[in-house]
Amino acid sequence: MSERNETALVLFSGGQDSTVCLAWALERYAHVETIGFDYGQRHAVELEVRAGLRKDLSAMRSQWAERLGEDHIVTLDALAAISDTALTRETAIEIAADGLPTTLVPGRNLIFFCFAGALAYRRGARHIVAGMCETDYSGYPDCRDDTVKAMQVALSLGLDKSVTLHTPLMWIDKAETFAMAEQLGGKALLDLVVEGTHSCYLGDRTHRHDWGYGCGTCPACELRAQGYAKFISARKMP
Repeated sequence: MSERNETALVLFSGGQDSTVCLAWALERYAHVETIGFDYGQRHAVELEVRAGLRKDLSAMRSQWAERLGEDHIVTLDALAAISDTALTRETAIEIAADGLPTTLVPGRNLIFFCFAGALAYRRGARHIVAGMCETDYSGYPDCRDDTVKAMQVALSLGLDKSVTLHTPLMWIDKAETFAMAEQLGGKALLDLVVEGTHSCYLGDRTHRHDWGYGCGTCPACELRAQGYAKFISARKMP
């Protein structure tokens, strides 16, 4: 069966990366569903923007509207309960003694993939799409390509069904992610990524920058700001 006739499940947080991945999937698969996770994150506002993003994506192209299916929210309170990180506690965002950022939620993506795999099995989706990136990231070990490949093997074996994990952003940086948005959906999608998505770890949607909303100082904001500046600079080059 051609991939274009199959169903995909997108890990959709409401952030820049997952929104671009959702558009990527809508271009490729006949039916696309989304899954989001409420794990007690400080930036829970990302969950609030998801519905609007899905609605606006559907309005961009008729084929995207036809392909976009059901949304699923999974509550993972236990993850916050066992985590002691800056994403689930009111603690400083900094580099810890082990060299990893305090925003690391240990095992988060592994857990996400397990729940997504279980849902994909029930919904008949053989493809799972996620926004992990190893090119410019905060050092999270569960964002690495090797981790994703290992999870693909584990899910396929554990479910006794072939599952393919797609990470379209794995080898591109934030500037190229902005460029991909423009390539996939033109100015409309680029504007939506800037205006509608949320990445700030502190959940700040009161400060508006050229690259979108956020505190402007947390690692997620800095990475997004740098990527947008590089993207704009590249567009101005002859």
